[in-house]
Amino acid sequence: MQDLATKFANLTIQSDFIFKQVMSRKRICIHLLEELLQIEIADIKYLEAEKTLEPEYTSRGIRLDIIVADDKNTHYNLEMQVKNIKNPDTDTYVLPKHSRYYQALLDIDLLQKGQPYDLLPPTFIIFICVFDFFEQGNYVYTFKKRCLENLELELPDEATTMILNTKGTHGAISKDIKSFYDYVNNHIVTTDFTKQIDDEISYLKLDTKVRREFMLMEARLLDERREGEAVGIAKGKEIGLAEEKLATAKRMLAKGCYSLEVISELTNLSLADVEKLKEEQAEQT
Repeated sequence: MQDLATKFANLTIQSDFIFKQVMSRKRICIHLLEELLQIEIADIKYLEAEKTLEPEYTSRGIRLDIIVADDKNTHYNLEMQVKNIKNPDTDTYVLPKHSRYYQALLDIDLLQKGQPYDLLPPTFIIFICVFDFFEQGNYVYTFKKRCLENLELELPDEATTMILNTKGTHGAISKDIKSFYDYVNNHIVTTDFTKQIDDEISYLKLDTKVRREFMLMEARLLDERREGEAVGIAKGKEIGLAEEKLATAKRMLAKGCYSLEVISELTNLSLADVEKLKEEQAEQT
């Protein structure tokens, strides 16, 4: 496994850490949004990069890479997606529900308690994907809610989801967005815009504060992984012990020379559980 210093030196724009740092530069973030949406943005403000949103009720929190608001109060969430993750339990890709959940929690965070719904600002959830999720070859897939009975009728909730495909081959995008795609894919500098990004990454890698932040982040993530592995191992042992107790109780019941109370005492199973096992064995015979 490569050491952290080497890992830091090899980081590219595809890294969440570097992407966040680069997009924290106003001129780069504004230009990317302007070129992508073909609009003019006078200024943006950052609403805490890589912010974690956790609602008050029990649910899953989310970590957002970059959240900005422009001078017209339109909010943008920019995310770099390198892997097309699939849930092995359901055999489905998670990106669509991922975007739905991001939108929901972002809206909750934007609307203060007691405020009317119409104060929700326009939002853009933008996933920069290093893969073609829909396999249609588009550079960009833009989604808004439309009426199935009349596809020209759009629900004016001002919420837009954009899934960018850096591997795309067709569609209308600007020269700078195409050059940005090439840079994400192959680290190729073809325009002044991607040269700005490449220069910024070079400066970042010389910044000792940035390097230290990366080291601390990696150490924290490693601790979290180790903690998760330890919990998983402990849970596995607990399940294994429970299964062993049940197997022992079943063998003792099969011999027919132990009372239910003795089996309960020796296996640490409740008397009710032992009685249930006995009933199940009786049904099977």
